[in-house]
Amino acid sequence: MQAIVETLFDAVYLVTVITLGIIMILKSAGRRQYWLFGIMAVVLGLGDSFHLVPRALALCTTGLENYTAALGAGKLITSVTMTVFYILLYYVWRNRYHITGKNGITAAVYLLSVLRIVLCLCPQNRWLRPNPPLAWGIYRNIPFALFGLLIIILFFQEARRQHDTAFQYMWLTIVLSFGFYIPVVLWADVIPMIGMLMIPKTCAYVWTVLIGYRAMRSEN
Repeated sequence: MQAIVETLFDAVYLVTVITLGIIMILKSAGRRQYWLFGIMAVVLGLGDSFHLVPRALALCTTGLENYTAALGAGKLITSVTMTVFYILLYYVWRNRYHITGKNGITAAVYLLSVLRIVLCLCPQNRWLRPNPPLAWGIYRNIPFALFGLLIIILFFQEARRQHDTAFQYMWLTIVLSFGFYIPVVLWADVIPMIGMLMIPKTCAYVWTVLIGYRAMRSEN
């Protein structure tokens, strides 16, 4: 039952975000923020597919323990693409609110992104082996969490300042995604049921994409 439900959920998620992303790219009509948002959605979907597709195959065949290397490699790729996702979201913020300058913020974005990716690429993560070290799961997510916090603050402040009702909950979708993700990093190996929090985390990302898609449609 888990295999069927989880596989269907993941398939709907991947098809939804990638489809919405492609539509936004094609219909952005020269509006850079929606073009970026479309690329962001496609990166999200394609990146997650490297982990979710092997996971679906594992659940529907011989089990997760026989797909350790594929799942680990998928997690590594997803970790990198999620970092790219937030870089693109930062530029959506700059384009939507016509932000110029702010070189210090841009430097912080790239510093945290590079640090995150470098930590993800360290061999100590043991991505391809069973029972990877929890400590490195924490290390690589510290700059990621700080990056997320920065994006939350930027969208919260600017949407409120400019009375942007279309993006007024963008900050909340990011809060929810990290709020559901962090417990999984910390405790999923000890309490497997905590892994179920990845479902509402995924829904939060769908909400993020829908915010951009609906804003584009309303402008059209």
